[in-house]
Amino acid sequence: MTEIEHVDVLIVGAGLSGIGAACQLKTGHPDRSIAILEAREASGGTWDLFRYPGIRSDSDMFTFGYRWRPWPSDTALADGDLILDYVRTVAEEYDVDKLIRYRYRVTAADWDSATARWTVQIDHDGAPITMTASFLWGCTGYYDYEEGHAPVFPGADDFEGELVHPQFWPEDLDYAGKNVVVIGSGATAVTLVPSMSPTAGHVTMLQRTPTYILPQPGTDSWAKLLAPLPDALAYPIVRWKNVLRLVASYQLARRFPAQSKAMVRRFTERQLPEGTSYDEHFQPPYNPWDQRLCVVPNSDLFRALRSGKADIVTDTIETFTRTGIRLTSGQELAADVIISATGLKLKLFGGIALTVDGVVQEPTDQMTYKGLMVSGLPNFVFTIGYTNASWTLKADLVGEYVVRLLSHMDRTGSRSVVPVRDPEVGERPFMDLASGYIQRALDGLPRQGDRAPWMLKQNYLVDIRTIRRDAIDDDVLSFTA
Repeated sequence: MTEIEHVDVLIVGAGLSGIGAACQLKTGHPDRSIAILEAREASGGTWDLFRYPGIRSDSDMFTFGYRWRPWPSDTALADGDLILDYVRTVAEEYDVDKLIRYRYRVTAADWDSATARWTVQIDHDGAPITMTASFLWGCTGYYDYEEGHAPVFPGADDFEGELVHPQFWPEDLDYAGKNVVVIGSGATAVTLVPSMSPTAGHVTMLQRTPTYILPQPGTDSWAKLLAPLPDALAYPIVRWKNVLRLVASYQLARRFPAQSKAMVRRFTERQLPEGTSYDEHFQPPYNPWDQRLCVVPNSDLFRALRSGKADIVTDTIETFTRTGIRLTSGQELAADVIISATGLKLKLFGGIALTVDGVVQEPTDQMTYKGLMVSGLPNFVFTIGYTNASWTLKADLVGEYVVRLLSHMDRTGSRSVVPVRDPEVGERPFMDLASGYIQRALDGLPRQGDRAPWMLKQNYLVDIRTIRRDAIDDDVLSFTA
């Protein structure tokens, strides 16, 4: 009989979050055994999966990069291949690339209170494997890697061209000289349009509802200015400048929506081609940051519109036709290629079936603690980044918290820890953005509370105190010796 392998910490996912988690653990707890299980055949997560033209960050790289490993250039919004190279380089530097086991898909995990261990079921190339772990850390992101959001378009079967979802971009897709319609108005769509327009015959961004879009310089002027200084000095300065700008812009938008609308309009309207209506194509019916705001480096989307190689149409789809799309207004859009940039499908914790002593734990019955642990799930942590700022700001804080939590458990001789839910704490949705991909999934997600430490503020400055500095033993966590 094969002996079941045990590790101290089992990390699920080898993307930006998982690699960062392993690096922080190796630094803070070098004697603990760690394994990283990755369902795919390569590391990098999002930045390896998505292959569509122009894929890039929609957050500045000085906050999207790890706090403890400087982003190595003055590029503010980086292309996907640069981000992937950064993540893999960091993994090699910290020697965590050797901890990754590829094509290890975690399907289920059961906590056993008697042994204070997780028993984890894994599919490895079709063969079942069992491992145990003292601590389970979900770094799977929050969307489904195997399925994107794909609305049913009337008449789609009649379309004789190619219909593509960006999450599954065909390597051999040839759109040179062809008419392309990109359906959507989010970060993916505003990336695809300027990236495809130089090669395509013409690109149309077809949107049902506009999105707030802001131009941003492609490089960071502070990073350029401070380049002669050592990274240990320059990086924190640039990073904090961008953190404060992010937090301030979000807080101002929530408190003064009318003024924020006017500011976005002032920056955007002057970028538009003559005759393009801002109110029709760039003025959403909601306030800034009700949904995530899009940024475009060096005004590339607007330059594509001004070139005449791209345009924006705001309308709804009546039906696909043999040669394109007929809109509700009666307008016909000719298309050889249609890109359905219609969003993501959420899947929390990678779809792992979680049980405690054999009892199924339904996410909707649980409440999240500090946005990183879940009531009723012992020795379980998850990493999900901010929706209103760089993902990695939160991921770094989660890593710091886990290092502190494990140190506390070592000092007190604790084998397990679990947040205990207070029945008097009211419930709120897990995420408060009105974006479609979040609203479609809320019914299947855990809740957050209406007060600390159950409420996630989506504010990095607040979380520095509550996650990085507040005492671990706060009368909410229950420790078992």
